[in-house]
Amino acid sequence: MTGERPRVLVCEAIAEAGVALLRERFDVDDEPNGDLAERIGGYDAVVVRSATKLTADVLERADRLRVIGRAGVGVDNVDVEAATRRGIVVANAPESNVVSAAEHTVGLLVALARNIPQAHAALKQGRWERSAHAGVELEGKTLSVLGFGRIGQQVARRALGLGMHVVAFDPFVGRERFRELGVERVATAEEALGAGDFVTLHLPLTDETRGSIDAAAFAAMRDGVRLVNAARGELVDEEALLEALRSGKVAGAALDVFTSEPYSGPLLELPNVVVTPHLAASTTEAQDRAGVVVAEQVAAALEGALVTHAVNIPSVGSKDLEVLGPFVPLAADLGRLAMELAAGRADAIELTYHGGLADFDTRLLTAAALHGAFQGRVDGPLNYVNAPLVAAERGIEVHERRQSATRNFTNLLRVGVRSDGDEVRVAGTTIGRDHRRWLVSALGFQVEFELAPLLVVFRYDDVPGVIGRVGTLFGEAGVNIANMAVSRTRRGGKALMALTIDASAPPELQERVRAEGFDDARFISLG
Repeated sequence: MTGERPRVLVCEAIAEAGVALLRERFDVDDEPNGDLAERIGGYDAVVVRSATKLTADVLERADRLRVIGRAGVGVDNVDVEAATRRGIVVANAPESNVVSAAEHTVGLLVALARNIPQAHAALKQGRWERSAHAGVELEGKTLSVLGFGRIGQQVARRALGLGMHVVAFDPFVGRERFRELGVERVATAEEALGAGDFVTLHLPLTDETRGSIDAAAFAAMRDGVRLVNAARGELVDEEALLEALRSGKVAGAALDVFTSEPYSGPLLELPNVVVTPHLAASTTEAQDRAGVVVAEQVAAALEGALVTHAVNIPSVGSKDLEVLGPFVPLAADLGRLAMELAAGRADAIELTYHGGLADFDTRLLTAAALHGAFQGRVDGPLNYVNAPLVAAERGIEVHERRQSATRNFTNLLRVGVRSDGDEVRVAGTTIGRDHRRWLVSALGFQVEFELAPLLVVFRYDDVPGVIGRVGTLFGEAGVNIANMAVSRTRRGGKALMALTIDASAPPELQERVRAEGFDDARFISLG
């Protein structure tokens, strides 16, 4: 495979711009034929939409697969757990349909309030039925939004523009976001259900939310409420909805999604139900956007860049990424350095985030540090996806700590590796507009030292002549020292010397150095 361009299999049609982006960099097969399980072993990346099923059995045969791109929002057709265990990045396009889904939701909301589909159908059949299809105004009514993520927030913006009062429930969204949008935050789903003249669902599908809009939920709603669901059909107990519609508890429902699709059940027979066949994301713009975004994610994964929309790596928003992005390679370097200084032994790894970093979701940095720590110590693939699993499978505890205050640095990242009661700690930060990675402490010594691919770290007694001796050894071996930093605990105590070198130290040099009587001498590659 030396020199061979990565191969990408596009299983279902995506935007031509997305295919073109992939073709510029990789060998692309977008006319798949034959059994996927038989072919998947020959590809580094696979792009799918919703029809292709990537099960654990199929992934077992994907020996070189590094990334799965799902051109859309959900990943229900991908066994994410199986992919994660194999170190395969699973990425999607979570924001590609936000506008389309929000607009469709508002369209359903208006159609439901004004009986537009029923009036349209009657007039098409030659019946002029003005009084039969009189509706209600949206202005002044309360819209309850369950799930205040990207789509829920966009629906709220539009509803506010229609003069509605909006309340929302989402325990994972900060209070400030509600205030920014002018939306009333409620503490429980039950409170949201009881507050709205209209209720719209934008919840993720989980074990907790599946079927959660059931008989008890309808009982908690106002009499005559109207329900909109353009999120997931499985959120709603359809039998309970039928009963609520027939009893008049629910005055009407507008549904784009169903528990089983294509849907042909009894909800279609009720005159107070507006339906569309899962169209929320079906706009030209959304489909094109999804294809391009997922192509960008696949390219990033294959080229070793940060995959911002991976579902099995902690994701980072674009604004947070401006701060956290430069610390990703630093975290990997510090994880590698700490593990090397600990001689590869670890019972626990602790990440401490100081200063501004303490205010962010740092799980991606933790995954990067683990990835660095386990480099060269794992059989099989290792990346940010499965590095946390490697730690768990080896019984290595992983802890995150936060300290808002730091005396000398705006941001500081510290990595500690504990084993048998001993701990090795290193810390670093980034400097300058080009985000150079600097080591600021190691093994209890304060240093100021730019990290580089090849390092040598010594501990020794603080006596005269050591620096000259080291320079002579490396000079005689023809290995150039690019940078050096020296630190000590006190005069005549213990000292630490860190070097960066331009070329790998040959084995005979390493043997000569270790024979010089240093407390410790480690040759470390961060490449």
